[in-house]
Amino acid sequence: MTDDRDPDSLSIAVDAGGTFTDIVLVDRDSGQRWQAKVPSTPADRSQAFADGIARILAQAGRAAAQVTHVLHGTTVATNAILEHKGTQAGLLTTQGLRHVLEIGRHDIPRHENLYAWVKPRRPIPPEHVLEARERLAADGSVVTPLDEDDVRAAAAEFRRLGVQAVAVCFLHAYADPRHEQRAGAILAEELPGIPVTLSTEVLPVFREYERSMATALNAYVMPAVATYVRRVEDRLLAGGISAPLLLMKSSGGVIRGEGAAKQPVQTALSGPAAGVVGARAVGLRAGHPRLITLDVGGTSADISLIDGEPRLTSEGRVGDWPLTLPLIDIHTIGAGGGSIARVSPEGALLVGPESAGADPGPVAYGRGGEAPTLTDANLVLGRLPPSLLDGSIRLDLDAAARAIETRIAKPLGLSLQDAARGIVAVADNAMAGAIRVVSVQRGHDPQDFALFPFGGAGPLQAGAIARLLGMTRILVPARPGVLSAEGLLAAPLRNEFARTVMLRAPVTDVAPLTSAFGALDAEAAAWLVAESVPEAAREIRWRVGMRYQHQGFELYVDWPGRVADAAALAAAVERFHAHHEQLYTFAQRDTPVEIVTLEVTALGTLPGPAAEAAPPAGEIGPAATALVHLESGPAQVPVWRRDSLGVGAVLRGPGIVVQMDATTWLHEGDVATLDAFGNLVVEVG
Repeated sequence: MTDDRDPDSLSIAVDAGGTFTDIVLVDRDSGQRWQAKVPSTPADRSQAFADGIARILAQAGRAAAQVTHVLHGTTVATNAILEHKGTQAGLLTTQGLRHVLEIGRHDIPRHENLYAWVKPRRPIPPEHVLEARERLAADGSVVTPLDEDDVRAAAAEFRRLGVQAVAVCFLHAYADPRHEQRAGAILAEELPGIPVTLSTEVLPVFREYERSMATALNAYVMPAVATYVRRVEDRLLAGGISAPLLLMKSSGGVIRGEGAAKQPVQTALSGPAAGVVGARAVGLRAGHPRLITLDVGGTSADISLIDGEPRLTSEGRVGDWPLTLPLIDIHTIGAGGGSIARVSPEGALLVGPESAGADPGPVAYGRGGEAPTLTDANLVLGRLPPSLLDGSIRLDLDAAARAIETRIAKPLGLSLQDAARGIVAVADNAMAGAIRVVSVQRGHDPQDFALFPFGGAGPLQAGAIARLLGMTRILVPARPGVLSAEGLLAAPLRNEFARTVMLRAPVTDVAPLTSAFGALDAEAAAWLVAESVPEAAREIRWRVGMRYQHQGFELYVDWPGRVADAAALAAAVERFHAHHEQLYTFAQRDTPVEIVTLEVTALGTLPGPAAEAAPPAGEIGPAATALVHLESGPAQVPVWRRDSLGVGAVLRGPGIVVQMDATTWLHEGDVATLDAFGNLVVEVG
C-alpha cells in the first residue's frame, strides 16, 4: 500500500558488508526512517542490494518512483584487492621502469619476520608490464618524445596476452599529462572495449611506485566494479527506480556510478568510510565532536579517530598494497562477530582473522558452521538474545556451546564459560590495540575521546574495550547496526584534485603556489558545475603536503583559506610545525620547509533529511531478564528493548539492551542515559 506523499522526498542508503547488507530509507521532509538488514549474497552482491530495497519499500509502504537518491557503500573493489581476484591487467610504462612494481620499496611490513617474509604477488605480473620510449624531466620538459609505434606494438602484445584492462604510468607524467593522454588515445583505438587507466587521472603526484600501484590497482579492479555498477543500475531500473546511483569514496564523499566505474580504486574503503561520516554527524548533533569509532561487523573491526573532522591520510593500505589516494584514516583488523576461535599448535588461544562470514556464519546460526566464533562465545555467556534481527535469525545455544567445549575448552582445560570469556577477551584486546594505533600513535590520548561503537557487534564489545583504554564515556547511536548506511545520507558529493609542485626550501616566492592552487581550484569549481551542485551548496578546500628539508615524506595540513599569499604560507608552515610536534614530539622551526604536493577538494552538500523526531520522554522498565555468566558467577540481569525507552531513561548495568540491528552489553557499574537524539550515553563505571 503506497501513499501520495511528495515524490521528491525519499532517499535510500545501502551498505553492503561481508555478512549483511544494511538498508536505510529516509523521508527527507519528515525525517522518518525505516531500516532493514538482509544476508549478503557473495555470488552476486547486487542481488542483496535489490532484495533489501524491495523489502524496505514494502515495509514503509512507499513506491519506487518516490525515490530520488540511492547511495551505496560497496566492498567490490576492496574484496577484489584483498582476495587477489582482480582482472588480468597490463601496464605500459616508460622504458627502463618495467620493474617498478616488483621493486617497490625496500621495507618489510611491521610484525613480519625479517628473514621469512616473502614479497606478495603484484596485481600486474612483470610479463604484463611493457615499455614505451618516452621521458619527461621532473619539471615536465620533454627529454624523449613519445614513440607512438612503441605504444601500438604494446597494444598488439596486450591483445596477444589477453589482458582485460590496461594501466598507463609514465615517468613524471604528473608534471605534464600529454604523453599519457596520447598513449591512452592510441590504446583505446587499438584495443576497443578494453578500459584504459591513466595515472594522471588517478593520482597525478610524484613517487613512481605509489603512483604506479594506484594506477595498476585501478585497472585491476575496473572490470569487476564496472560490471557491478551496471548490474546495480539495471536492478534499480527493473525495480522502477530511476534515481541516480551515488557511491561512497574512501575519502568520505560520494561520486556518481559512472565516476566510480572509471576510478573504482577510489571506493576501496567505501563501507568503512561511510560509517565514520555517519559517526561524525551523530556526534556533532549530540555535542560529542571528539570520537573514536569502533565499527565491528561480522568479519572485521574498523577504527578511526574524529577530532571535529575525520583524519585524512595519503599513506593508506588495502591488503598488501599502498594506496596513496586521500582517504579517511581507518585501521582495520580481522576481528568481528564471525571471527573464528582456535587453539594453535603451541596451545595459544587465537581469534581471527579468519571469519565464518555470511556463509556458513557462526555455529549458532545453524547454517553448517562448525568452528566457534566471537558471536558463539557471547551467546554462551548470555550476552546475546536467543534471536537476532527481530527473530529473523534464531540462535542455537546448544550448538555454540558444543563447538566451544570441543574445540576450545577441552584442549585448554577450561570450563565452558571460561573458554567463552577467553575468546571475548582476546578479541577485545585486539580491538583495543587497534585503537591505540589511531590514537596513541597519532599523538592522542584515548581518554580525551568518547568511544563510538557501531556495527552489529560494536556495542556488545565496547564496555570492555573502554575499560582497557581508560575511556570513561561510550556513545551508542540509535541504530548502530545500520550506521554505515546512515552515514551515506550525511556524505557530500566529493572529488579531490592534486598536483606535485616540489618547491624546494626555503620557499619565498608564492607565485608558483598561486598559479598551481589557482589551476586546481578552477578544476574543482568546474567539477561542481558539471555535477549540477547549486552554488549555495558548493565548498572548496585547500590542503598542502609539506616536509622539512632533506626529509623523505611529507605531512598534510589544511591551507588557511583560498588565497596563496605570504601570510597564508606562513600560517600553513606553522600548522606543519605543530602537526609534526604532535606526531613526533618535536618541531624544527629553524629548518627550512619544502612544499611538495597541493590538494584541492570540491564538496557539494546534498539536501539533508529533516531531524528525526525524538523518542517520547519517560522511562519504561525492562522487558525481561536473562541469565548471564558474569565473572562473579551466573546472574539474572534486566533486558531492555531499545525502541521502548524514552528520553531521559537511565539504565544501570549489568544488563542488555536489544534492538533489531544490534545488542548493547552494559557492564556492572555502567550507567546509560538515553539522550534527546536517541543515543545511549554510557558513563563507564
